[in-house]
Amino acid sequence: MNLPDLPVRAVLGELTTALREHGAAVLVAPPGTGKTTLVPLALAEEAAGRVVVAEPRRLAARAAAARMASLLGEPVGETVGYSVRGDRKVSARTKIEVVTSGLLVRRLQNEPELPGVSTVLLDECHERHLDADLLLALLLDVRAGLRDDLRLLATSATVASEKLSRLLAAPVVTAHARTFPVDVDYVPPTRGERIEATVARAIHTALSEVDGDVLAFLPGVGEIGRVSSMLDDVDVVPLHGRLPASRQDAALRPGSRQRVVLATSVAESSLTVPGVRAVVDSGLARVPRVDHKRGLPGLATVKVSAAVAEQRAGRAGREAAGRAFRCWARHEQVSLPAYPEPEIRTAELSRLALELACWSTPDGSGLSWWDPPPEGPLAAGRELLNTLEAVEGGQITGRGRKMAALGLHPRLARALLDGAAEVGPRSAAEVVAVLDNGGQLTDVEAELRRLRSAKDERWRAEVRRLARLVPDAPEAPDPALVVALAYPERLARRREKGSPVYLMAGGTAAELPSGSGLGDVEWLAVAEATRAPGRAHGVIRLAARADAELALRAAPNLVSETDEVAWSDGDVVARSVRKLGAIVLSERPLRTPSPALLEQTFIAALRQEGLRILPWTEDAERLRERLAFLHRVLGPPWPDVSDEALLASPRDWLPELATARRRADLEQIHLAPALRRLLPWPAASRLDELAPERIEVPSGSRIRVDYGSDEPVLAVKLQETFGWLETPRVAGVPVVLHLLSPAGRPAAVTSDLRSFWQNGYASVRAELRGRYPKHPWPDDPLTAVATKRTKRSSP
Repeated sequence: MNLPDLPVRAVLGELTTALREHGAAVLVAPPGTGKTTLVPLALAEEAAGRVVVAEPRRLAARAAAARMASLLGEPVGETVGYSVRGDRKVSARTKIEVVTSGLLVRRLQNEPELPGVSTVLLDECHERHLDADLLLALLLDVRAGLRDDLRLLATSATVASEKLSRLLAAPVVTAHARTFPVDVDYVPPTRGERIEATVARAIHTALSEVDGDVLAFLPGVGEIGRVSSMLDDVDVVPLHGRLPASRQDAALRPGSRQRVVLATSVAESSLTVPGVRAVVDSGLARVPRVDHKRGLPGLATVKVSAAVAEQRAGRAGREAAGRAFRCWARHEQVSLPAYPEPEIRTAELSRLALELACWSTPDGSGLSWWDPPPEGPLAAGRELLNTLEAVEGGQITGRGRKMAALGLHPRLARALLDGAAEVGPRSAAEVVAVLDNGGQLTDVEAELRRLRSAKDERWRAEVRRLARLVPDAPEAPDPALVVALAYPERLARRREKGSPVYLMAGGTAAELPSGSGLGDVEWLAVAEATRAPGRAHGVIRLAARADAELALRAAPNLVSETDEVAWSDGDVVARSVRKLGAIVLSERPLRTPSPALLEQTFIAALRQEGLRILPWTEDAERLRERLAFLHRVLGPPWPDVSDEALLASPRDWLPELATARRRADLEQIHLAPALRRLLPWPAASRLDELAPERIEVPSGSRIRVDYGSDEPVLAVKLQETFGWLETPRVAGVPVVLHLLSPAGRPAAVTSDLRSFWQNGYASVRAELRGRYPKHPWPDDPLTAVATKRTKRSSP
């Protein structure tokens, strides 16, 4: 075979030797070295069976097959063929079949031994797509248990291959690219400039300075459209996954004059766009992300990694010296992450969970992973499969196998299967095709009318493909029902009349954008909702008109009738509520609520509003202060009676909550006896000894001790303490004496009586005896008789 002189040819011998001796190998080869086309052709020459090449994208699979077939001078479908979703060109003569990773996963599920296949080449492993990571794990499992003769070759455009090499227990073969030099310029946005304007500006510069085509990388279809509108007098060619195959293929053929190819990440590595001499990189990519807490999956726009930026720039040097224009500041380059985040760490994982259930390892623990799926998102995926009745008790059901065989996300598979039975296969397929690819309009029905009138052939082809996957049935179009079957927890009801905000059955609030055409509807079947950071609720992007009857029909398993007891406006409210998920359908007063629910409600009310809702008498407050003092001074076993401690275990001291029915019942609780329930035994018998409520002073009065401060305080008239030599103590702590004037005002404060009599009394006596002449002010207070009366007048 006369192969082109590309860099990978230099290592073909080393590569085939590694595969022969180890059964596996890792090939590191930058874009443009021929790893996607020359390696499969070389392997097919000496392989006994078919060589299967797994590509992450349909566009790359078809392009790789076409390139290899052209090298052989044959049409696609002879020696080289391809199989992608909805399109297959193979024959009995086919020795090399290029497939998408997801399709090969399905083939493995049906025929784990891969009969007739000798070698599987996993291309572009560095991109870390979810299907590719799963495929690698399944193939390793097949080699370990079923096909030890199956050869695996993993290729990567980056040098981060050590972990992949260990996983495969295989050597690394490296091919070095013979690329042309690429000069890199940085074109950061000006102040307030949108990225589309920056990219358009850089494109104009490239067109004026470079003789050749310009390849510009943008995050999505919307940005491609906006940049395209800013370019005049040049051929603009879009390249993205939503285009029909014919238009994708056209972008991969050289043009008759200078072109600008506006591409998403599909053009980063496994495709060669001919004629490119300049690359304009927005520095952005759109990747799967999901808000697991709110259940709103979608795409996020993120900065590319340094490895991706390098690959994009390298596209300018495939055929000659080139230029790369990066639309960010030079100093930002060092802050880029080294490599892309693996999709398995960020994506919604219900489809992965379905495949794992089909493989009889629901949690994936029996497989060898490059990066294992995170437990939380995988558990969420399994929970969804339970809801969709695809699994039961962790095991795949017959229904689940039918859903998996469709090759769709489990939600869409459910919508197609059940929807076809309800509304007919074509009507269900039309809606599922919209849900799978997104729409331009918010209203699903309006989007369907637009697609039909526009005669969108790509959408029509997908509808025909999907309709063939399910049994025939009479047609009775009902778009909202199909949407609700896919997303039952997104059935939504308007919160209040005139409001654009809806509450979804899953508990998330989402708002209709203005101009949606759906503003007069009480119920919606929501297909897509997103939530930007910092927003209180989501925004509805795609939905269909629904009603309560449809909601109950589509999601009967979400309907519940429960008794709810809650604390509202200072009292208990008990009601029997019928709900669809979080949406209240109807409610009525509940006359005999469960005592357990009532107790939970009172406990919640205490924690919400605090202990102030209890009837704290003066006696209860003083007892609590005494207990707090002992806990502070002596510690356990004297109880902690702080708010936090009492609220942490209210059942320990408030058994009355178990019998209370309304706020008025709380007013009948005697809190002093309640607090005494916390007293330790036998230490409780020493409460009055250690922290007496009152202390007897020399006058015979029994004065109350105030334990409400950091130290115990005894406020007593000075004349009642004459003859008292030592400061009283409680639990070993000196009492702080507030010595009062005859009018009850503080005259002195001391915790050392002996020192006060010696050093402070004289000045207090001098100040007060003229003001209160009828009261005794002896020279020697230590020998005077304590009294609470005034001095008798002389006869």
